[in-house]
Amino acid sequence: MAEPWRTGIVTKIINETPSTRRFWIEVPDLISFDFKPGQFVTLDLPIHEKKNKRWRSYSIASSPDGTNSFELIIVRLEGGLGTAYLFDEIMEGSELLLRGPQGVFVLPENLDRDIFLICTGTGIAPFRSMVQHIHRYNIPHRNLYLLFGCRYVCDCLYGPELKALEEDLPGFNYLPTFSREPAENPLVRSGYVHSLYQQILETEKRPAYFYLCGWKEMINEAKQRILELGYDRKDIHLELYG
Repeated sequence: MAEPWRTGIVTKIINETPSTRRFWIEVPDLISFDFKPGQFVTLDLPIHEKKNKRWRSYSIASSPDGTNSFELIIVRLEGGLGTAYLFDEIMEGSELLLRGPQGVFVLPENLDRDIFLICTGTGIAPFRSMVQHIHRYNIPHRNLYLLFGCRYVCDCLYGPELKALEEDLPGFNYLPTFSREPAENPLVRSGYVHSLYQQILETEKRPAYFYLCGWKEMINEAKQRILELGYDRKDIHLELYG
């Protein structure tokens, strides 16, 4: 049964980077907005007469905490009607029509394998939710690898938080990489996400699940490379952005 449309109230907005914002949304008619880490909500924005051209879906970036609030992180897309509306018209106190939670891009019940969370840009949202949830509820797990790619260090999302979580969550490895930072910069990792999981798995292949979230080009390349490493299609789960 599909979730009904509900009214959400934007309670807080923060600029995470020059082109990315964090939105906190409260659903007043619910005591608790219950969802599984990795799920998304759909917003109905007044940008077109046709319903399917008004709908925009975003992964939830926060973990379930028993409240009726959740967080989205959204990047402004050049020429995007939806993000233009969210950035130019929405402010704290604004109402948004939303439906959710939705989606099956969620972790297995038993985390008995290493898990590779591979993402670019705001594709980090569902993975932040997942690792926060594992940490909050002390869920047994094997190694967790969060491989995050973006262009520059200034584009990095949740960097300090995830670096700190690496210290607190056993087995969690946060590996950001930046495709346009100078390669000679000793303080950051340069390149693309694909080299990271290949380096880890070429030395020791082990049972693993792969979760991919980001733009189509990254997902297609990662899927092909993972299959070439000898893994099965059923080991790969993906959420396409754009």
